[in-house]
Amino acid sequence: MPKTAGYRNQAEWAAGQLKEGLQYVLVKEGAKSVGFIEYMPGEQAWRVLHAEGYLVIQCLWAGLTGQGLGSALIDRCIQDARVQGKHGVAVITNADTSWAPGPEIFSRNGFVAVDAAPYGFELYTYQLDNAPAPYFPRDWDARLARYDDGLTILRSDQCPYIEVATANVLEAAAALNIKAEVIHMDSREKMMELSPTPYGVFNVIYNGELISYHRLTPRSFAQKLRSVKG
Repeated sequence: MPKTAGYRNQAEWAAGQLKEGLQYVLVKEGAKSVGFIEYMPGEQAWRVLHAEGYLVIQCLWAGLTGQGLGSALIDRCIQDARVQGKHGVAVITNADTSWAPGPEIFSRNGFVAVDAAPYGFELYTYQLDNAPAPYFPRDWDARLARYDDGLTILRSDQCPYIEVATANVLEAAAALNIKAEVIHMDSREKMMELSPTPYGVFNVIYNGELISYHRLTPRSFAQKLRSVKG
């Protein structure tokens, strides 16, 4: 979607993150994109976790099934971690949404679960040495409690679909006459401080309750807002 605002924003974000160690591996079959993996050093990763000395997989997609493409991309990251002398590779999974990778493919490739967080998030790692495992923050309830009054959208530009996800929330809020505050997390430090979920880069909170951390249709957002609004 090269002509969309989300694509342009993500491309600009990625360009700025290359100096921080962002790696983006794209697999193509002819002119068609069929898979990709995106990962970064844990110290700069755009996910809410502590993973110093690790590489962190942020996104994984395989458009071809039954050919081992996803496993090959994961192995590419593991081999890169070896070359860089990292402790291993970490990834945040969630079985309830496609906006975060599911855990199954990582379990099949030697990753083990080392931590968990609310809303179905799990932290998996592939260890290359005996270093301490990555871990999640422990203050999720306190983070969420900051947004106990009204509708707050926490967003970044890390994913091209965040733009339309934000627009869908604003459309639903306008239909219900709800004012929304949009906080643009333009730095990793801001995301690490503000996000109430490990996903980090997109969160919607209404009156202290998490509405979503992934894209929904305006209708679905409206239904969730009504359920909290009463």
